[in-house]
Amino acid sequence: MSVELNHMIVHARDNRESAEFFADLLSLEITAKWGPFIAVGLSNGVTLDFATIPADSIVPQHYAFLISEEEFEAAYARIRQRGIEHYADPRREQPGTINHNDGGRGVYFMDPAGHAMELITVPYGGWTS
Repeated sequence: MSVELNHMIVHARDNRESAEFFADLLSLEITAKWGPFIAVGLSNGVTLDFATIPADSIVPQHYAFLISEEEFEAAYARIRQRGIEHYADPRREQPGTINHNDGGRGVYFMDPAGHAMELITVPYGGWTS
């Protein structure tokens, strides 16, 4: 069997709020709820399992998602419609815009728990043949 990522636990102040924020923004489904987790399924079979923990215990992480141009267009429209602060760069020096790195499009924003989220349409370094 090859090694594959199956799931990640994402700490949240409110697991329902964070799971719904993420699922709604990217048109994904909440796939399961068990114990302290609410899972959002990605297209490659990986789940993000959101778990509520005390806010002062959350260590901000960075999560980057490779999505299609169409998915980017829809997600970016939702970001703008909801007034979510967003940036073209990870240092948040270029507010209210996107980047065009590697010939694609990308945007950075924070989720409700303070994690840095990134959406990109082309992987870093561009597509390889």
